[in-house]
Amino acid sequence: MKCPECSEIITKVIDSRLTEKGYTIRRRRECESCSHRFTTYEYVFPKKIVIKKTGVRQDYDRIKLEKSIRISCTKRPVSEQVIQEVMMRIEKKINNFANIEISSKEIGKFTMDELKSIDKIAFVRFASVYREFKDLGEFKTQIDDISN
Repeated sequence: MKCPECSEIITKVIDSRLTEKGYTIRRRRECESCSHRFTTYEYVFPKKIVIKKTGVRQDYDRIKLEKSIRISCTKRPVSEQVIQEVMMRIEKKINNFANIEISSKEIGKFTMDELKSIDKIAFVRFASVYREFKDLGEFKTQIDDISN
């Protein structure tokens, strides 16, 4: 694991713990070069193939989904813990999906459902990209839908 401080790759694990839900292992690490301490997380996730809107198939990428959620939640009162809980719930839904292949539409719906429950602004931000809003009218319609 590369140290975020000095980029050295020799680190040691100081402590390992399961998270409260048991789906993630949290590890405290220390760089043997600069003694910087940092936390890493390991996730267990079976292989899933995502079918994009264009029909292209690619491996599920947790980092890509988490990045889009973080962008949607930028400058919003959404804590890191809430983001991680949302990610776990979305991944649980993806994992429970019967087929090894899942469409990006399904993942988008799961994500919008979760964002709608935690922050309406983050939800609209995500929906505007996911649904490819073309004009202000589409924003207004989406805002009216969640306001009612």
